Amino acid sequence: MRRYPVRAEAVGMAASAKSFLSDAGYGEQELDANSALMELDKGLRSGKLGEQCEAVVRFPRLFQKYPFPILINSAFLKLADVFRVGNNFLRLCVLKVTQQSEKHLEKILNVDEFVKRVFSVIHSNDPVARAITLRMLGSMASIIPERKNAHHSIRQSLDSHDNVEVEAAIFAAANFSAQSKDFAAGICNKISEMIQGLATPVDLKLKLIPILQHMHHDASLASSSRQLLQQLVTSYPSTKMVIVTLHTFTLLAASSLVDIPKQIQLLLQYLKSDPRKAVKRLAIQDLKLLANKTPHTWSRENIQALCESALHTPYDSLKLGMLSVLSVLSGTIAIKQYFSTAPGTAATTTRSFDLVKLAQECCYHNNRGIAAHGVRILTNISASCQEKDLLPLEQDAVFGLEALLVLCSQDDSPGAQATLKITLTCMVKLVKCRPHLSQSVVESLLTQLHSAQDAARIFMCHCLAAIAMQLPVLADGMLGDLMDLYKLIGLSATDKKQELLVSLATVIFVSSQKALSSDIKTVIKQQLENASNGWTAYRIARQASRMGNHDMARELYQSLLTQVASEHFYFWLNSLKEFSHAEQCLTGLQEDNYSSALSCIAEALKSYHKGIASLTAASTPLNPLSFQCGFVKLRIDLLQAFSQLICTCNSLKTSPPPAIATTIAMTSGNDLQRCGRISNQMKHSMEEFRNLATRYGELYQASFDADSATLRNVELQQQSCLLISHAIEALILDPESANFQEYSSNGTAHVESEYERRMMSVFNHVLEEVESLNRKYAPVSYLHTACLCNAVIALLKVPLSFQRYFFQKLQSTSIKLALSPSPRNPAEPIAVQNNQQLALKVEGVVQHGSKPGLFRKIQSVCLNVSSVLQSKSGQDYKGAAG
Repeated sequence: MRRYPVRAEAVGMAASAKSFLSDAGYGEQELDANSALMELDKGLRSGKLGEQCEAVVRFPRLFQKYPFPILINSAFLKLADVFRVGNNFLRLCVLKVTQQSEKHLEKILNVDEFVKRVFSVIHSNDPVARAITLRMLGSMASIIPERKNAHHSIRQSLDSHDNVEVEAAIFAAANFSAQSKDFAAGICNKISEMIQGLATPVDLKLKLIPILQHMHHDASLASSSRQLLQQLVTSYPSTKMVIVTLHTFTLLAASSLVDIPKQIQLLLQYLKSDPRKAVKRLAIQDLKLLANKTPHTWSRENIQALCESALHTPYDSLKLGMLSVLSVLSGTIAIKQYFSTAPGTAATTTRSFDLVKLAQECCYHNNRGIAAHGVRILTNISASCQEKDLLPLEQDAVFGLEALLVLCSQDDSPGAQATLKITLTCMVKLVKCRPHLSQSVVESLLTQLHSAQDAARIFMCHCLAAIAMQLPVLADGMLGDLMDLYKLIGLSATDKKQELLVSLATVIFVSSQKALSSDIKTVIKQQLENASNGWTAYRIARQASRMGNHDMARELYQSLLTQVASEHFYFWLNSLKEFSHAEQCLTGLQEDNYSSALSCIAEALKSYHKGIASLTAASTPLNPLSFQCGFVKLRIDLLQAFSQLICTCNSLKTSPPPAIATTIAMTSGNDLQRCGRISNQMKHSMEEFRNLATRYGELYQASFDADSATLRNVELQQQSCLLISHAIEALILDPESANFQEYSSNGTAHVESEYERRMMSVFNHVLEEVESLNRKYAPVSYLHTACLCNAVIALLKVPLSFQRYFFQKLQSTSIKLALSPSPRNPAEPIAVQNNQQLALKVEGVVQHGSKPGLFRKIQSVCLNVSSVLQSKSGQDYKGAAG
């Protein structure tokens, strides 16, 4: 008999994280899925109503813990049985469970059986039971959108004389209309008749109207619904009716993507003409919705009308709402349309536009929210528009931001802090787009830093760090102010002060672009010893590692080694200390001093090997540190490759090409032979760097939960490998066919950090040197090997940045697989008979942490399944089976 061992594994999701599901406090033991389901089933079959209800409400937790289709299918069938035979209170509990577990409904395998058991209650004589059933059907609309019997029951219940049943039918109708085109088309006329019917109470009409927002499945349906809404908004001028109708109008337009410009005009008309503040507020709310969803549909006239309304309104609350809409629009393409000059019309200066006048007027308003939106609009205009007359606007934006900074930094109320965040965000954006304004903005921040509240100081430090990472604006003269403030803050040990210490230290690290002076290091360490806890010191050390200040980081990690209670934490800190020491060894590299470079790399490798041993010891099954280990191993291999390349270059001196090398090359037809033995060594070295680049690419792909800065760091390491391999090929192996165009840098690309800026500068310099040598000299000479060695040294002199993902994971994504038949050991293959139709059944769920989709979301999961045909004798097979 033949058997197929089968293996299945999820690709790219190797990182495992601690389960994000917290215990709900029920006191039960950690049972497997089947045992847990049996326990709940026992509660469902209890004769006591309380135990039955308790069992029902515990199902959502079961679904969270074991979200596999086979379990969810069984559980929902049991709940459907309870719904069918239980009383109304139990049915209500089942309804709530279904609504809470909506995302799991698609995993129900026996949908027909589930619906059959639930639907049987629709024929009950009890209108409350029918109402609960209708709501149950509505909650299940996503999995049964085209069930005609459900459609018929909803239509029938809309004519009921029981208000509870009618409201339930309205709920179900709304849900089915959103899912089913046929149902929406069939129910539209019925809904229209009920809304227009004189016998329908007004409160019921208010509940029926929102159903029309789902009539967007085709153009004719949307058009007829829009006409009905147009009639309603004019026929029923009461405040409640106008608000509900207008909002439904907006949602229909946004979903159907038809008549959005008309809807914007209608809302602006109500905003301008209707005297009721409630209607105006609704119009502003809907205008903001459309501004976020479809800013490109806003014409210049629309924005102008909104500006005029904002200029003339006497109410601050309405002005704030209108400015929030304009603030959203100012950051989109709509702002360019507003300032564009129509053909055949005279050009208008930017300052003469009403939007600019409004923003300038609001910048110094006594309402903080209005002032914040005013400066945000000015900032967005300055950043988006490139007109020559924008210089005064830039100054207006800076003055407005400085005024808000002074106002909000003195106040620690939540409103002031929210406004301060907007102000600081605008500062970073303005400096990013207008670098010449950076000096005045930074000086304002540093001046205000001394008198601000602690909470405001933290935000201001974050802003300073963000600006300094984009532009080297923090001069050495400014460090004195920062250090004085650091000494002052270090005298207190409150939580806010600790947070501020970390933020200030980050700014100091960013401003010290090359290396920290001994005085600064002494001050930082003294303050940490006096007033901080170990966690603060660790966070500052982490920032030092991120900014490339490895000497400072090493000393801080060393001081923390004896302050941790866990063996794993000790090994983790020890590994960080060794990595920092290794990178510190590389800062002493000097150009053209290759023997010193080899000794520095050897010393760094020695520390790295110690560090990787500690890092391996620090890993646990729940926290395997897979990214950290992968990143460090690649760094070790890269340093070894660099060392080998320098040795290969030096071999040109110790073993130059023989005198007959040219003759050998001509005889063999291999032009590389004239370079001697170095050609084969260089070829091997080039392949090594390309292999490293491939491995960095694999690490990039596997780091699904990494933040963008970490991924960019990995990408830069990959590019450095590709750069060296290209340089070897262009200088020595194949100089004639070397192509420099594809490696030329994009000068307009924006860099996000000082590390990236320095790496890109090295890349450009190396490419220029290689291209120059390639054109002037034939290989291979000492100039070529010197160029390669200097390229290696230039790359290593840039201090490595250990980014956030090395220390902290903000997003957690893991894949949980269930195999049928399941192997006894996860590492063992699964044996199946060759006559089986279904070899393997794989079920899986994607589990997220507290912030799902923060950086990226899973689009698809790839499974690798391999099978091997095995032939065994009957006796061997029996022995294996036993």
